[in-house]
Amino acid sequence: MCKKSKSRVEPHGLYTPLPIPDLPWVDISMDFVLGLPRTQTGKDSIFVVVDRFSKMAHFIPCKKVDDANHVAELFFKEIVRLHGIPKSIVSDRDAKFVGHFWRTLWGKLGTKLMFSTTCHPQTDGQTEVVNRTLSTLIRSVIKENIRSWESCLPHVEFAYNRSKHSTTQFSPFEIVYGFNPLTPLDLLPLPDFSLKQKDGSDKAQYVKKLHEQVKANIQRKTEKYAEKANRNRKKVVFQPGDLVWVHFRKERFPMQRKSKLLPRGDGPFKVISRINDNAYSIDISGKYGVSSTFNVADLSHFDVSGVEDKSNSRTNSFEEGGDNADIDATIYAHDFEAFDSESPKEALSELDPIEGLGGPMTRSKSKKAQAALSNLLAHIMKAESSPSGSGPITLLINEEH
Repeated sequence: MCKKSKSRVEPHGLYTPLPIPDLPWVDISMDFVLGLPRTQTGKDSIFVVVDRFSKMAHFIPCKKVDDANHVAELFFKEIVRLHGIPKSIVSDRDAKFVGHFWRTLWGKLGTKLMFSTTCHPQTDGQTEVVNRTLSTLIRSVIKENIRSWESCLPHVEFAYNRSKHSTTQFSPFEIVYGFNPLTPLDLLPLPDFSLKQKDGSDKAQYVKKLHEQVKANIQRKTEKYAEKANRNRKKVVFQPGDLVWVHFRKERFPMQRKSKLLPRGDGPFKVISRINDNAYSIDISGKYGVSSTFNVADLSHFDVSGVEDKSNSRTNSFEEGGDNADIDATIYAHDFEAFDSESPKEALSELDPIEGLGGPMTRSKSKKAQAALSNLLAHIMKAESSPSGSGPITLLINEEH
């Protein structure tokens, strides 16, 4: 019960970045920006597609109610038309992306679909950062009429792709096309300005070196971020068959977290398989109607031995909160005649309730020692009042005095 009540997100799992692509528009990520004011054309969302190598992004206006068929049509119209079919697509578990049509479409085209863990947007952190930047840019350029955001998207997209990215140290335009497009400032009569012309071989060599430099910059930035992210985290690995506790995230388990007095976790659940170092498939048996894939930060080891000890705590009269009504029966489970053996010292040691009572004196240990002393004195008085007053206990007490 304590584990359920005190469950929280653990600092488990090291930062595990996605593999760095080698070329532009081979590995991409996608997401939606929802909750925007409805425009005159009925658009209320933005379909965001980002290249994981060049960081180039395309912002496509759409409707929240668009199904996977319409999203695929937009993707082929705005992305495949310009950059071709990607090898892999990273996305969250939106209903549009996990449906049968979307999976079947890309399965036939040979594109690998990779989904983030439920309620763990860090898996696709790149697109989440682009979404925040997009919102900031729209707020900066929009006029008084907030419903006109759709007309601002082309300008926002150009500005984003023309700016130097902090990771690659180049603009997405330059990485993809080998040069930066002209801006209004470039059209002014500035001195000593000319668009450099390069022949085919020089241009190919330049683009090749550019891509190598971009990959090196991404690798260096990723290592720097991993070092910072792993500073307060630790690697935790579960094996199939292990028992784990599951933490209830508020956004993933709204019904279990609707009250402050409800448990914050549940368990034990068995680990079915290990997807990677930070994601596991858990056998929750459809108990809560959520995905069986959990991030390692929501999991912790289920200590079976500790639970078994706690289950017997009420039968141990010396534990704090235990039942002290039968202390005499608990301390001396055997009849006092057990001391009539040839070795009374060994017999007393076997029945000694404070045997091994070392270390710092706690409240429970103090109760245990006090109860043991009271019972020992009672038995001594009983033995002294008997006809054979110099019994084994009297001799033993004098010997150990």
